[in-house]
Amino acid sequence: MKTVRLSLVLAMGLVPALGFAQPLGFVLNSDSASISLIDMATHRPVGEVPVLRQPHHITRAPDGRFVLVGDTVGNQILYLDPRTGRVVRRQTISDPYQLMFSPDGRLLTITGLARNQVDIYRYDDRTGLTLWHRVPARSMPSHTAYAPDSSAVYVSLQGSNRLMAIATGTGAVLWDARVGETPAGVLWNDGALLVGLMGQDGIAVVDPADGQVRRMIKTGRGAHNLFFSPDDRLIYVTNRVAGTISVLDRATLRVVRDYRVPGGPDDIEFAPDGTLWITQRFDHGVLFLDPETGRFSRVDVGRSPHGLFLNTDQTTHRTAFP
Repeated sequence: MKTVRLSLVLAMGLVPALGFAQPLGFVLNSDSASISLIDMATHRPVGEVPVLRQPHHITRAPDGRFVLVGDTVGNQILYLDPRTGRVVRRQTISDPYQLMFSPDGRLLTITGLARNQVDIYRYDDRTGLTLWHRVPARSMPSHTAYAPDSSAVYVSLQGSNRLMAIATGTGAVLWDARVGETPAGVLWNDGALLVGLMGQDGIAVVDPADGQVRRMIKTGRGAHNLFFSPDDRLIYVTNRVAGTISVLDRATLRVVRDYRVPGGPDDIEFAPDGTLWITQRFDHGVLFLDPETGRFSRVDVGRSPHGLFLNTDQTTHRTAFP
């Protein structure tokens, strides 16, 4: 009997009972049309899930039953079992680049970077996504953040150096303001918006009421995305061109540490053991950084790894989709 590649088995959903002894890390390889599955305990690849064209971002459904992956050029959302990586369902969605659920779990905002649109969907774990609002955007909508009460979503517009605010209830644009050169990651922090400015090598602190920039914080070349530490005391900023990660004190926004990490650091996830997992956009790998020592190891994955997700919950959920 011929051996069947694990990637093919996962993609076709032939093994619904398949599981792994350890929790999985999911790495989206944008230029390899694949998702690498990595054993979180050993940091070794254990499988690969093929997609149609170009996956970029990944998010977990509010109830934990699925992780959703956006295949932008393939115009698909894939629903994966977080325990096995098995594709449970596929749904046709226009240009799904960045995906983010609202804090109340009712909405999913999807940016269409290539089609200059921002789509707000209602989410149901039984039926999937239903389009609620489609909002035209100036140029290259990329990253998003919500107001804590889910009433507004904020979207960076990479191609026009602006940030826009959208009322989630009506789809109305509340404001559209210039914030700096080539904005990317957006993070709500204590009543302000933090925006990574790839073209200005730092972070803009923006007033969510009107989009006005309050101050600038220098971090490093190609400041890209921002992440809270697990204890919510720190903010990590990936400086993709500089090959560094800057750590900010959340209360003061002062830079308290920098890590040298090669290969175009992009997305970060925090493992339960304290290790930072970091996608290397330019070097086709994932770094495992010890924040205490600054030392790291790495593993090869596919080309241009981007989005990242760690499944730290091994709870078995009922699968809603057939």
